[in-house]
Amino acid sequence: MDWRGRRQSRNVEDRRGQPMRGAGVAGGVLLLLRFLPMMLRSKIGRVVLVLGVLVFFGARLLGIDLLQVIDGGAPTTAQPTQEFTPQEQELAEFVSVVLADTEDTWNNIFAASGERYQEPRLVLFSNRVNSACGTASSAVGPFYCPADNQVYLDLVFFRDLKSQLGAPGDFAKAYVIAHEVGHHVQNLMGISQKVRAAGAGKSSAQVNELSVRQELQADCFAGVWGHNADNQQLLDEGDLEEALTAASAIGDDRLQHRGGGDVVPDSFTHGNSEQRMTWFKRGFDTGDIGQCDSFSAQL
Repeated sequence: MDWRGRRQSRNVEDRRGQPMRGAGVAGGVLLLLRFLPMMLRSKIGRVVLVLGVLVFFGARLLGIDLLQVIDGGAPTTAQPTQEFTPQEQELAEFVSVVLADTEDTWNNIFAASGERYQEPRLVLFSNRVNSACGTASSAVGPFYCPADNQVYLDLVFFRDLKSQLGAPGDFAKAYVIAHEVGHHVQNLMGISQKVRAAGAGKSSAQVNELSVRQELQADCFAGVWGHNADNQQLLDEGDLEEALTAASAIGDDRLQHRGGGDVVPDSFTHGNSEQRMTWFKRGFDTGDIGQCDSFSAQL
């Protein structure tokens, strides 16, 4: 994949080597506990405490998490506390270039429909990260949080993609990024909200099927980006096979089999290997988001 020297996105936040966000909130809670007895002995202190509780829960009723606002709204100018190898820095640059390419693709697609594409942020982290969707470790892999419109990625995943899942190559990594951006597109189009509403009160098997269809559509959206990259002659021979290998490697059936357990289709949440390859290829071949309706298709 020809990516060097291309535009890098301005929407990448590098938290690698930084203390996990939330330390400020935790420190504030500890400070509050320290002075709580003194506040309770004071009439003014009790009034302040009651008002604080009312404001906090009032905000929660309005859907506002003040802890996230306080912590997530902090400046992000802290510099990494560790040195990165040239290979690690190059990989971060690669991620930024791929994200920029997805921005170009989706800006054009949305503009063609008379709409404005809201570009997501991509957060690079190490080991653990706080998001508006909660705290996550690297073990969960890359993920998109619809509550803050951000993609989260620990670059260690790409090492595991190659060494443990047998899916090496630049375009394999690019597919992973484009898939998560696909979830952002679903969020902007209101698809994610409809999936959540459709799953309310349903059985776990029915909810899993909705999840599979949502993931397959994100694969198809990733393929649409791949189609655009191919049209710009950015792909090398064998790149498509790299992406298909990655899609196959992270199929639910493959992962369950590698884990040593039985393959249980009702427990699938992302789709089997064949489905994931098929839907990525559909988007790649057509470049048409209208062909990505995995919710109406017979799987």
